Amino acid sequence: MSDPIASTSGFKKLSDSSAIASDSEFDTDEVINSSNKPHPLRRSSSLFSLASKDELPRPDKKEYTAFIEDNRHFSLIRNLHMADFITLLNGFSGFYSIISCLRYTLTGKSHYVQRAHFFICLGLFFDFFDGRVARLRNKSSLMGQELDSLADLISFGVSPATIAFAIGFQSTVDVLLLTFWVLCGLTRLARFNITAQMIPKDEHGKSKYFEGFPIPTNLFWVFFFAFLVYKDLILDKLPFGFFFKGSAFEFHTISLGFVLQGCAEISKSLRIPKP
Repeated sequence: MSDPIASTSGFKKLSDSSAIASDSEFDTDEVINSSNKPHPLRRSSSLFSLASKDELPRPDKKEYTAFIEDNRHFSLIRNLHMADFITLLNGFSGFYSIISCLRYTLTGKSHYVQRAHFFICLGLFFDFFDGRVARLRNKSSLMGQELDSLADLISFGVSPATIAFAIGFQSTVDVLLLTFWVLCGLTRLARFNITAQMIPKDEHGKSKYFEGFPIPTNLFWVFFFAFLVYKDLILDKLPFGFFFKGSAFEFHTISLGFVLQGCAEISKSLRIPKP
């Protein structure tokens, strides 16, 4: 009789899979050691780790089996850990930031775009806090790593780009450059899910550097946008002018910064030491 874990989830070849690798760092390449005890799993946020030395026990084979074969009502909710709900609050914060931007475009009231900035910062707090809670409970999650990357994409990728559009980066080329920026963040997270365990580790099993800018570095733009809103330098008052103004290809000079940021995120040669 075949092993349901091996056939369904590729559990025995986890070192070659990204299913549980998202936004995490493996200390070893194999899931089960010779004594059939799971190796520890280190869960950290995509930018910082609030509990630097603690390691989490990796979910064992029984947990995978129970997760796959759980047919109870609301089984998905039952299998979420406390840290997973905090990660979902990160995703909620990013989505509510987007909604706030839409309210701003409908009403023109600047406090809505200010609220959008606040919710992105709140998402950053939850991005830090979920890893801390997981360590306090000393328990890792089967879904937490994937949820973390997806929530980061919403809060630090889509939301900042939505704010940029709402405050005036609205030409066709501006939108294409913003799209490039978001897709670079998406691609960067996907690459991290695959390569995190291959990056050299220090004596504590923590990756020594990031390949390219982590996606939360997009917060630089969030603070810059907040400054523009505070100074009322938005919409037709955006600074530094246009390229090709008046043509179908016009775009704001600042939009080139989105391209540079995106390229820095997907760069493989750019190595940022971990804090």
